[in-house]
Formats: sequence, structure tokens, C-alpha cells
Amino acid sequence: MPQLKYEQIADHLRGRITEGEFGPGDVLPSGRDLCEQFEVSRATVIKAMDILRHDGVVVAKQGSGFSVVDTSVARPAGRRASRSRIAGGRPFKRLGKPTRETPPERIREALQLAVGSDALRRARLVVEHDGSPHSYVVAWFPPDIADACPRLSDEGPIAEGTTHYVTRATGRPPAQGADTYTVRLASRDEADLLALTLPCAVGITLHTAYDQEGRALVCEEGITDSTQWEVTERYTMGS
Repeated sequence: MPQLKYEQIADHLRGRITEGEFGPGDVLPSGRDLCEQFEVSRATVIKAMDILRHDGVVVAKQGSGFSVVDTSVARPAGRRASRSRIAGGRPFKRLGKPTRETPPERIREALQLAVGSDALRRARLVVEHDGSPHSYVVAWFPPDIADACPRLSDEGPIAEGTTHYVTRATGRPPAQGADTYTVRLASRDEADLLALTLPCAVGITLHTAYDQEGRALVCEEGITDSTQWEVTERYTMGS
């Protein structure tokens, strides 16, 4: 299905931001310039900017248009009915440089990888707005996604978010998600990152996103202090 004009404009700006042409705090091209470049109305440009603002990529600056956000946000793992990062989004810190390594068995199975296969590992610490830790999230990308999306191997955050970047780079948007919830005791490293005292329980969310053909795009394991971890399901009940 061809993209609508406002989607094309939003993706065009995402790409320029992700490639580093515009950094945090930089002002984006004016609405007038974008109208001329894409031969569209101002309403179409505003709709494109609304998408980027909704995704936490840009903010409106009074008198100067839109600028790239200074602080990116991310969501804890799971509950990805929407591609927006604002819903439930929190500031985060990227932990270390992404590495290629053999994933744990549960991750390998979720990614549909052969035994002994490597995957790209990216870790982040999602924090509350006061800076206290909320959850530790490790994202694993299968080799075909990692090869097609070189920015995933960069140490810094991806301004447009990994979901949008992977979709734009591969043409494979997420079509289905699977979330598995479990509870276990925290490891020493997990307790240190989340400022917990051992022994303590943590909630685990294993989120896997698949494309339209059922191929895995990413598997994220989110680890959250049990006092902040809650799952609520709403559903209809027949007679």
C-alpha cells in the first residue's frame, strides 16, 4: 500500500534525524520549505509533524517551528498495540555498545534462530522522570534485521525509535506481537541496575514482534522491580 504524502514527509524527516543531519535541539525545515519541497498544503505538513510529535521525535518551539527532542523516550517491554513511543514512554539510558552474541535459549526460540546462531544485543535502562530506575530492557535482533539496519549497532539511541527505523530500513512493519509474563528472583547485576536489595523478585516481560509473514523482528526482555510491575487484562465474558 503506497504511503500517503504526510507519511512520506514524516519518514523523510525521520531518516534525516537518524542519519545525524539534525541532532537534539536542532530546528527542522520550516513548514513553508516542506510545502514547496513536497508540493503539498500546510495542513499535510502539520499532519506529518503531528506524527513525529506523537512519537516523541520532535517538539514544537514557539516562534521557530519544530526541533528534535533533547531527551529520547522509550517504553518498557510489552504491550505494543501501537507504534507510538509516547504512550507509557519514559526517559532511558543506553547501556554499553550493542554486541553480536549468542542469545539465551528462550530468546533464540522466540527469534526462530538455529542453535548456535548469534543475534544483536542492545540494552537500555528505562528510568522515571526523577531519574530512578524503572526497568532494564535487553532487545535482541535476528541477524537479517541487524545486517539490514546498521544503525542498530551504534552505541547511541536512535532518535526515531528502533521500531520505526527497522520498518523504514526493511519495509517490514510489525504486524503481530506476543508477550509472555513471568516472575523470578533478580540476579546480582539486575539488582544493581534497578537499585534493589537481594533477594528480591522481579517481573519479566518477554515481548516478540513479528512481521506480516510471521518472521521475528525483535525480542525484548524487560525486567522490572516487582513493586512497579502490574499486568491488567480486560476482556468480554460470555454467558
